[in-house]
Amino acid sequence: MRTAHDLRVGDSTTSTVDERVDLVVTSPPYPMIEMWDAQFASQSPAVATALEEGRGDDAFAAMHALLDEVWDEVVRLLRPGGIACVNVGDATRSIGGEFQCFPNHARVTSALTERGLTPLPNVLWRKPTNRLTKFMGSGTLPTNAYVTLEHEYVLVFRKGPPREFPPGDETRYESAFFWEERNRWFSDLWELPGTGQARTGDGRERAGAYPVELPLRLIRMYSTYGDRVYDPFLGTGTTTLAAMLAGRHSIGRELDPPLLAGFEDRIAELPARSRERVDDRLDRHRAFVHERDEPPAYDAVHYDVPVVTRQERQIRLYVVTGVERVEDERRYVVSYDPR
Repeated sequence: MRTAHDLRVGDSTTSTVDERVDLVVTSPPYPMIEMWDAQFASQSPAVATALEEGRGDDAFAAMHALLDEVWDEVVRLLRPGGIACVNVGDATRSIGGEFQCFPNHARVTSALTERGLTPLPNVLWRKPTNRLTKFMGSGTLPTNAYVTLEHEYVLVFRKGPPREFPPGDETRYESAFFWEERNRWFSDLWELPGTGQARTGDGRERAGAYPVELPLRLIRMYSTYGDRVYDPFLGTGTTTLAAMLAGRHSIGRELDPPLLAGFEDRIAELPARSRERVDDRLDRHRAFVHERDEPPAYDAVHYDVPVVTRQERQIRLYVVTGVERVEDERRYVVSYDPR
């Protein structure tokens, strides 16, 4: 098996991507988070003016107006039955002399439903924190203390009716996940550690990058081997890395080229990391079987392990054997062998 991955620099509101995609996994810059102010302001005078004048609601609206242009392109590219997953957090901020919460998740939900996507149950991603001081506001005195936001949202949408597959589709069955993975992944509450700071190719630090486990899980949940994944806010390339590990094609776009400069370092040990992850999945499943009171009723075809359901029998896991960069392009071809 081989997959292709394109990393493209430019504005995701333009129609330079023509390939239709099966899955979108992305995390946009969060409106009203200060680290993104300069980027939004450079793209919109309305944002810059509203921030300067302390008009928070107007700045919030103008920032989301910029994101709306990207959502137009996302909806255009997504195949019928395709899934879009958007990781976004709300923002808390004092602006214009008043502290308030800016509900980014609600605004993104409205934007995508207005464009015809169907909202599906979403996930609360809780990022564990060890901070001793979690409260904001007046500390231990009522009534002006505020809860600390320790979660973000993974919003999930579908374009039209559910995707259809031929009966017994081989690729779909090979792409199955184990029973215990299904029970863990399809919970509405995930506890995954965040990445903190991610260093870019020009030495800058970029906060807020999600861990590879988050897009990797979503890709396994909502696509099959050989599907194409799109990220219009690629950042440091985490979605592309996850698609490589998962055996899916991918396209990513990023407005800020220096963020991609360190991507080569991230894939240097991809074959070893891939094998570790595949072996971990098999080891976890063996442990699950060993601890289960009732022995599973079926045997996996490709592995010496029993499985709980008939749908798992054909499951096939692939490991990366090589990554080749196409000369003078940000395009990579990944080769795999079945484990």
